[in-house]
Amino acid sequence: MGLKQAAVVVRKNKSFVITAHVNPEGDSLGSQIGFYNLLKKLGKVAVILDEDAVPSEYEFLPGKENVKKFKYSPRRRLSFDCFVVLDSSDLKRTGEVWRVNQEKKTVLNIDHHVSNIKFGDVNWVEPFTSSASEMVYKLFKYMRVPLDAATALALYTGIMTDTGSFRYSNTTAETHRAAAELMKYKIDTVQVYKNVYENIPNEEVKLLNRILPSVKKDCAGKLVWFQIPHDLLKGKKITFDLSEHILSFGRAMQGAEVVALFKENLGVKREIRVNLRSQGKFDVNKVAQLFGGGGHKAAAGITMRGTITAVRKKVLAKIKSTL
Repeated sequence: MGLKQAAVVVRKNKSFVITAHVNPEGDSLGSQIGFYNLLKKLGKVAVILDEDAVPSEYEFLPGKENVKKFKYSPRRRLSFDCFVVLDSSDLKRTGEVWRVNQEKKTVLNIDHHVSNIKFGDVNWVEPFTSSASEMVYKLFKYMRVPLDAATALALYTGIMTDTGSFRYSNTTAETHRAAAELMKYKIDTVQVYKNVYENIPNEEVKLLNRILPSVKKDCAGKLVWFQIPHDLLKGKKITFDLSEHILSFGRAMQGAEVVALFKENLGVKREIRVNLRSQGKFDVNKVAQLFGGGGHKAAAGITMRGTITAVRKKVLAKIKSTL
């Protein structure tokens, strides 16, 4: 199943719930907003429901107001024809949002992660495509639905962020062609980059100053890791996701092949978020899958139960045994 089947699902259904993974970033937001706009142009009814709110660095996106933070309640019943999950390798990656599909309506799974478990009734999964946003762009072209400036900005942002500003190996000639067409809608590409990566609030800068000096190295500098304990975040209103900045700093260190970031979840006791990055040779997705996570060869994530110390020891031990 692929693009053609996804288009059939869009055409034959009238109302949609759209969601993506927890902790939204550029691609999940860009693809959701883009898909929402596609449906609206086709006269469909749609709503975007996400587990978490839109981070401050993406407040510039037109259409962000359509991304609703959703708290699941078994008493709340939603009526819709199709449940669309974007940029998620597993249905549970949506947090609690997947539970709204109590009547088991058609699930359309649109994703580009190699770890995707094909959980949908219709699965359009392209592991070698740069981003879910590029896939939504393909859907616009295939269905001959006209783009507009707002949609182009959302999709460009998704493609840019998931390719590491077109630096990662998932950037293809097709990716550049898509970006080039989107840029025809007069996107201020410099400002998009600044909004996402160069707009860190002062309080978060102070936090970075406490996290980065605590960097640890192992395996003769090939393995770099950071830890963000609960106490470091407690009482602070964090609006900006620092994860990519921390991981990029680790990747830039001389000799680093694998970078790991361990962060205690403020909202859930004994829940640890693990972000893994590599320079491309080491497959962090394989490590993530061992612990119930997933992603790509060079970028993956895991959510694990336990103390941050116990989780860190387990994950680092597996990386070391392979590295």
